[in-house]
Amino acid sequence: MSEVRKKVVLVDNVKFSLMMSKQKLHDIYEVHPAPSTARMFAILESIHPDVILLDISTYPVNGYEAIKKLKADAQFADIPVVFLTSKSDENSVAEYVRLGAADYIVKPFSASYLQERIETLLDPDYHQQLQEEEELLEQKTAHKPCIIAIDDVPHILRSIQYALRNRFNVQTLSKPEMLESFLQNIQVTPELFILDFNMPVINGYDIFLQIRALPEHKQTPIIFLTSEGTVDNVTAAIKLGASDFLVKPFSPAVLREKVSKQIFKEEHLN
Repeated sequence: MSEVRKKVVLVDNVKFSLMMSKQKLHDIYEVHPAPSTARMFAILESIHPDVILLDISTYPVNGYEAIKKLKADAQFADIPVVFLTSKSDENSVAEYVRLGAADYIVKPFSASYLQERIETLLDPDYHQQLQEEEELLEQKTAHKPCIIAIDDVPHILRSIQYALRNRFNVQTLSKPEMLESFLQNIQVTPELFILDFNMPVINGYDIFLQIRALPEHKQTPIIFLTSEGTVDNVTAAIKLGASDFLVKPFSPAVLREKVSKQIFKEEHLN
């Protein structure tokens, strides 16, 4: 008996791009190409795909409007949507996350990278892990684990908040020099910090030391954000004692994965 292949709806109104993307996937997935969002919705009347790859620049209805319609409809809202885009600036990524995209892939992309991102979203182990973490959340507390995100750029903070809001209580701080008073005023104990490394008034290095000087946060996981994923930056973060790091602009799926790994690692080990 042959294995049932996962269904992928691929939306791109550039004929060449649609053909090339289909070619990269057809050996692994059951691919349903759509040259427009209208055709996509027609396809969705007969199948429920495992993932939708949606080009942002479709017309007359673009990807932004299409995902709003998908997320507003109960029968489609659970389908992961991955944006295909040429825009990866921080403002654009913030908008992708706000709209509910599971991930985004920047054009042009290789076949291996496209398959890797899809496989992460469709991996049964990944979904099993999410289910286990949901159960741990219910057992652990009636409240969502608290995360403090510190960055002087407001739209980065919004991106983090949108990406994590369904599973975590995300508190944001855009003025890192006010960290001490901020921590005194929140009503819950943070279980993780997300910290930008390069900030103008006070840098991430000093904030890291300030957090570690607090007795209750000597072991609290800290994930560094950096705009340059250079060897020097990564090495500096590791030497400092960061739990992990993330390069901006970040994938919301990768952010969720890294945060969950830190929040739930002790429970999984037990």
